[in-house]
Amino acid sequence: MLKRKPLFPNVIEINYQAGHVLGCNVYIVFDGSDWILIDVGYEETVDEIVEMIRQLDFPLSRCLTVIATHADADHIQGLAKIKQLLKTTVTAHPLAVEPLESGDKIKTFAEIGAQGIHLEMPPVKIEQTIVDGDVIEVGSLKLEVWHTPGHTDSQTAFRLGNLLFSGDNIYRDGCVGAIDAHHGSNIPDFIRSLERIRASDVEWLLPSHGPIFRKDDVLLDATIQRLQGYLHMADFGTCAVDWPLMDQWEEELALGRRPE
Repeated sequence: MLKRKPLFPNVIEINYQAGHVLGCNVYIVFDGSDWILIDVGYEETVDEIVEMIRQLDFPLSRCLTVIATHADADHIQGLAKIKQLLKTTVTAHPLAVEPLESGDKIKTFAEIGAQGIHLEMPPVKIEQTIVDGDVIEVGSLKLEVWHTPGHTDSQTAFRLGNLLFSGDNIYRDGCVGAIDAHHGSNIPDFIRSLERIRASDVEWLLPSHGPIFRKDDVLLDATIQRLQGYLHMADFGTCAVDWPLMDQWEEELALGRRPE
């Protein structure tokens, strides 16, 4: 058996527990013998994760559900496999249902031909959907569901007391989840989600990638300001709301201004 290494009461993170990186952050939230998983990662690590859970003395039959924070392959490619092994349900936001149940390779980032990424995306049935304000109960624990779109349209976060399982909204270095039109990114929504986190009184952010860290309002302010700049940059293509340079060029053409 393995000794449990909870980072907070009732919370274990699989990478911290293993002492090495397995993939995205996978959280066990537990109370007594009842437990849930938040995300699972790639299919290739599912067997190791399940064996670790077994060695941590969590009854496999008491997994109440596996939650998909959003429908990106690096978070959920292993959902179908772990669902079968645990004989449990899968929970996700309604906007994640179609790409997960159809195995949509484009929206889930499983297929990026230009970069040579060609992953399988096994379809998985979603039994339960959650929306903003819902509460997920694990024994006596209550996780409040936050819909925090921006990185994807289905991105969710979960508040447990002073902790926020914050998904791909922000990481310890101030970076955010990839902004790409193919999987439903929306910069104005992203800014509002970060502002919601900034305004909250949570103390710890438990992201979907990288180390857990204390909520830092200065870091969040800088990230929000950076994303506000993204709104007007051609770098972000159709995710930007406008490109001021084109307005300037139209004016210069109308005035007959030549290159200087």
